[in-house]
Amino acid sequence: MSSTGRNPNQRQTDPSLGPPSRPKTRWWRQAKFWQFFWQAIVVLFVVAALSYLGYNLDHNLKRLGIRLGFKFLESQAGFSIGETPIAYQPSDRYAMAMFVGFLNSLRVIVSGIAIATLVGFVAGVARLSNNWLLRQLAKVYVETLRNMPLLLQLLFWYFVFTSLTKSDQVVSFGLIQFSKGGINLLGLPLSPEFSALLTGLTLYTGTFIAEIVRGGIQSVPKGQWEAARSLGLLPGQTLRFIILPQALRSMIPSLANQYLNLAKNSSLAIAVGYPDLYAVSSTTFNQTGRAVEVMILISLTYLSLSLLIAWVLNQFNRRVQLVER
Repeated sequence: MSSTGRNPNQRQTDPSLGPPSRPKTRWWRQAKFWQFFWQAIVVLFVVAALSYLGYNLDHNLKRLGIRLGFKFLESQAGFSIGETPIAYQPSDRYAMAMFVGFLNSLRVIVSGIAIATLVGFVAGVARLSNNWLLRQLAKVYVETLRNMPLLLQLLFWYFVFTSLTKSDQVVSFGLIQFSKGGINLLGLPLSPEFSALLTGLTLYTGTFIAEIVRGGIQSVPKGQWEAARSLGLLPGQTLRFIILPQALRSMIPSLANQYLNLAKNSSLAIAVGYPDLYAVSSTTFNQTGRAVEVMILISLTYLSLSLLIAWVLNQFNRRVQLVER
């Protein structure tokens, strides 16, 4: 019994008194305060580091008599570009030249993603085939190409395509024709540089997509195969209507990473002489000396492309994922 004449245990048993009050925690002992504190410290450190780097860059450029700016894009480029999907003349501006390079990069990235996906799906399914020869061929393709440097593969394919097109004679393999002027695929002319870059990128990326497809298919429970077989579905029908739609849900995040890698690896086009964005930009900053501005433009362009690819794949991923209640 307390001095007030009330039993301390009465508060716990008497609902009219309400729940017992808890002692207030000091603000410096709260977890939210320290979370905010350390995040603020990191932000201040990043801002200070960027400010320091920016000050040094501006100081060194002023010492060299150079001022940051993008007015050079309005000057005459004065150099030609080997492949131009749109009309371009050396008398055009640097901005136009870099836009042509961007379109060339976009051409490789879009066609590369489509072909690499097809190659990867075929190879991934072949890795699980009951046919021993087909399974071993797919294994050799995956294990060989994915363990070789991409740059080496691009140079190899460039040598192959340029060697096939040195003579004036037209060499035909069905719907593909090789000549001195390049490659003709189903009536679509392709330069040796573009063909080498596209072949190297698609075959290299296709090996990783094949492993993603194989893992995705194996993640589907075996009961799904048995249920489809009990319904009388053929193996091809089972794979198309039952297995792949389920496996696709686990494959999309990994596929997005490979598409991003292909987009970034397309900048190796300069090694085979294909005039993509990076190659044209390299010529631009060699002529103008605007290395900082050109690198900023290249970085923003590739960053925008990567974010666009990731956004499209994320939207598709949300549509195919199961909604849990």
